[in-house]
Amino acid sequence: MYTQSIARLAAILALTVAPVLAADYKPDTPTAVKGATIITVDQAKELLDSKAATFFDMRNPLNFGKGHLPGARLIAYKERSEFKPDFDATLDAFDLAKLPTDKGARIVIYSDGPKGWKSYKATVLATRAGYRNVLWMRDGFAVWTATGLPVEQ
Repeated sequence: MYTQSIARLAAILALTVAPVLAADYKPDTPTAVKGATIITVDQAKELLDSKAATFFDMRNPLNFGKGHLPGARLIAYKERSEFKPDFDATLDAFDLAKLPTDKGARIVIYSDGPKGWKSYKATVLATRAGYRNVLWMRDGFAVWTATGLPVEQ
């Protein structure tokens, strides 16, 4: 009886905790994207202050609503592909039509931070679509807020 109870408890814990742990694990995103430039949070702030780029947030609407870079536009990247550089974009949903029609426009793409695969994938897809001035703020919203930079809700 006691052994069965322990076994049941162990099974319940495994079924409850394992998916949470697996969902929380994401490898860091790559440190380069062909055709794009990685920028720091400080560089992004300069671009924002000088209105020299349009900012796009790839996070979900809930997180965007909790706070985002001032003036940023939401393009919620719906991610189902694996967390790897050669991801299968056909599994994901990203609305390229929400980017500027001018493929030479300077755009900044960001999401959560170095584990923010949504912004990495959006950056890859934007460059593949012919955008020539794509800037990826790899450090993302996490470093932006940790640095104490302004946030809009």
